[in-house]
Amino acid sequence: MEITKNKLLELYNSDLELLLKEASKYTTEKVDFCSLISARTGKCSQNCKYCAQSSHYRTDIETHPLVSLEQVRNAAMHAKENQASHFAIVTSGKTPDESDFDTMLDMIKVINEISGLKSCASIGILNEEQAKKLKEAGLKRFHHNINTCKSYHPEICTTHTYEDRIKTTKLVKKYGMELCCGVIIGMGETIEQRVEMALELAEIKPDSIPVNFLTPIEGTPFENYWDKIDEENILRTLAIFKIANPKSIIRFAGGRKIRLSPQNRELALKYCVEGILIGNYLTTIGIEPKEDIKTVQKLGKTITHV
Repeated sequence: MEITKNKLLELYNSDLELLLKEASKYTTEKVDFCSLISARTGKCSQNCKYCAQSSHYRTDIETHPLVSLEQVRNAAMHAKENQASHFAIVTSGKTPDESDFDTMLDMIKVINEISGLKSCASIGILNEEQAKKLKEAGLKRFHHNINTCKSYHPEICTTHTYEDRIKTTKLVKKYGMELCCGVIIGMGETIEQRVEMALELAEIKPDSIPVNFLTPIEGTPFENYWDKIDEENILRTLAIFKIANPKSIIRFAGGRKIRLSPQNRELALKYCVEGILIGNYLTTIGIEPKEDIKTVQKLGKTITHV
């Protein structure tokens, strides 16, 4: 089937059961787990309107500097115990801070020492030298979301561009690392713009596409955006993403606990979601990994391992 914007819009607005079944044609019986540690939280210079970590807004979150190598090691071991295949260090900020970049490289090496676990990092917009050093340190996967489609990006953030993000995804691929690149939905975008996201991701060809559902945070410009997407439209968006990106893992990420019922989480995992970011997220609470393990088993699927 040729994937065009008009075809995806037609599918998006079709019968939900038929849409999910169409997405299931590209979905395997395996589910991939990954996890993260917020290695540095808060005081970010960027003005992304959804983000509790932005220094432009007053939010009630705990900030902290870069964590220790031991904290990373312990969190990574815990992730492995919960059957994660990848473990990521995540830091706030537009770009990696050169003053502690070497420590981040050491964190990657610590993760790589754990058998059965692949390293991942989400540390902002990269330059060529940083991408090269990450590869040399043994980084397996780099995470860098586009967050939304190109046409809606100026409504989300003005301190960096959509093109800045695309440049980083290209650098990650240039240096042979896996790419994790996703979005946040429910930020006021239209259905057509959700389809645009799916197509733009298809051009990028990420290995993994984490889909976050906006959790409105008090103190941010989007604090009242609870009604910008409902559960049915979340399911429709996930299905469209899978159809447009058949070779990428569509992954549950932030917001699923409060934006989707257990029944609809199961529906998504049955038909179009093949990955889960388990545990807690950067500034919000997630679902206990044992619950995710139980759900995967209930659906008769298997958890992938390195």
